[in-house]
Parts: sequence; structure tokens; C-alpha cells
Amino acid sequence: MISFRATEDEVAFANVVKEFAKDRIRKLAREAEVKQKVDEILIAEANELGFLSLELPEEWGGLELPLISQVQIIKELSYGDLGVLQGFTGSGDVGPLFRLQREHSQFQALKERFRSQENPTTAIVDLTNIENMLRHSVSMKKEGNGYRLNGITEPVRLAHFAEELVIFAKDEACNSLIFFLENDQWSVEDGDYRLGLLASGLGKIRFENVPVSKLLAFGKEADNLIKKFQTRHYILQAAKEQGLMEAALDYATEYTATRKAFGQEIAKFQGVSFKIAKMAIETRIVRSLVWDAALKADEETSTAYGSALHALHRAHRSVRFVTDAAVQLLGGHGFIQEFPVEKWMRDAQAQVALYG
Repeated sequence: MISFRATEDEVAFANVVKEFAKDRIRKLAREAEVKQKVDEILIAEANELGFLSLELPEEWGGLELPLISQVQIIKELSYGDLGVLQGFTGSGDVGPLFRLQREHSQFQALKERFRSQENPTTAIVDLTNIENMLRHSVSMKKEGNGYRLNGITEPVRLAHFAEELVIFAKDEACNSLIFFLENDQWSVEDGDYRLGLLASGLGKIRFENVPVSKLLAFGKEADNLIKKFQTRHYILQAAKEQGLMEAALDYATEYTATRKAFGQEIAKFQGVSFKIAKMAIETRIVRSLVWDAALKADEETSTAYGSALHALHRAHRSVRFVTDAAVQLLGGHGFIQEFPVEKWMRDAQAQVALYG
């Protein structure tokens, strides 16, 4: 039987994270959005506490925690503010690949930089599935023993801050390939997700006749590696959305319990209480799906990839509903920047667009 009860260590660590999220992340969320960058001191604090190295291998200076522990920590960080969490520099979304390919020769220089606490920023571009191929106007053409990369991507997280890129792509023969680029081989243009995640360094990456000769993986090896990466990646993104949902639910619940209309708290009106209940149900469902997928991924079961897809799909649907409902429950206040729910709704829409 699968247990969804957190261990004592996980509960203790989650409490530390939640205090950091409330006391530091949430208080600086608006400032980060205005500056379109997370404060360097806050990033340093998060790195010092190990929050930026949860997925990194131990020999890289990371914590290398199991996914079931990571999703609980990530959820608490996102509870503070998803936009700030997505703006934290470092390994970013590429962490699972570093974990899976820790001994690859092309990553050894990066490994030493992480070990020395430099925390270099790496972004990832996924061009492998049909939807992404249509979204990203990027071509890979065979040339001699290598390839030439041309085109411009859709907005990518951390693009404006990245020092290295990892790219998943397919060539003209539909062979999957993974390769690694250093930062003198591309340029960045502003992205177009103006609604939310404004501190996450979103940008379109332009490639102009970039030569690619050294591959991390090719063909079936690349397919297998991408699937393993995506399993972990999808679960972590779903956990972030779970944290945002819990934040919106708690805020709307507290607001409706204290705000009065017609002589009573608005939470006592049936329409309000039913909506709060549905928000809570959606949040619980996503939590269960995320934890189930994380446990399966840790055990490397054959159903882990499907569970990860299911968790992310449901999280996408639910996070939009919960954040939109929170804005509605606050009425006119829901659209005022003094209240965080309008930002959370915008961040949820950008998150789903980015990882849909």
C-alpha cells in the first residue's frame, strides 16, 4: 500500500521551507516582478539553504533528494510565490538531466562550477514533440559530421540569464538528439508572456547558423533519456502548480471568512462555500496525483511517465481554475495589486502556456 504520510524529516524540512517562503519569497514577489529579476540576496539565501540543488547529484554539491521529498519542498517554495521560484537562477529545469547524466564528459566543467558554489544558470529548449516543433521555428540540418541550427524559439524560462543551453531536438530524419551549447552561440530576444512569470527571465532564443557536432545522446539513447528526464520534469512542474493552488486557496478562504456582506461573513453564503470546497477538492486531487507520480518515479516503475503526464495535465487544468476562482471570490479586490491573487492568476496562465 502506498503511504502519503510525510516522514518526520520531510515535515521538519517543509516547515523550514514554508517559513522562508512566507517571510522572504512572498514579501519580495512584487519587487521581483517590477524589476523582472529575483533579488540576488534572496537567490543566495535559497542556494545556501540547498533549495536550488535538490535534484543535483551529491558529487556536484547537490542534495540529490528523492522526488517524493522534492515535491513537498518545491510545493512550499511555490506557496510563497511561483513567479519568484521560476526566477531562481542555477540549474533550473535542467536539474533532472544533470542527475541522469552526471558522469558525461561534456558536463564535467559544469560539475566543478556547481561544486564550487558558482551556481551557473542553464536553460533547456525542448523541440522534440510535434506541438513543440510547430511552436518553435527552429531547424536542424545535417552538415557533414554535424548539424546546423537556425531559427528562433518560443519563450524559454531563464533565457535572459542562461550561460549554457541544453537542447532536445529532432533532425530532418526524425532522429532525436540532445546537445549542449555555451553562451556565445545564441542571442536572446524578449518573450511575449507579458501576463505573468515576469521575473523568470523569459525570452526567445535565436540561433543563426550555429554548428553542432558534439552530442550528449542520439537516436534511441536520446529518446530514452528524454523520457526519463520528462518524467521527473513534469512532476516537479506539477508540484509548483500545487503550491500556487494552495496559496490561492488559503488566501481566498481567509478573505471570505473575515469579509462581511449583509451582516454575515461571505464564506457562509452557499455559492461562496461551494466554490471554496471545489477549490479545495481540486488542490487535494493534484496533491495526490503528484505524490503518486513522484513515488512511482523514485521506484522507476513502468507507469511513472504516464503518471507524470497525468499529474501535470490535471495540475494545468486545476491551477487555472483555482487561481481564477480566488480572484472572483475577492470581487473587485481580486484585480488590485495590493492583493496577490491577481498576480497568481497571471502566473498560472503563463505557467500553463510555458509548460503546456
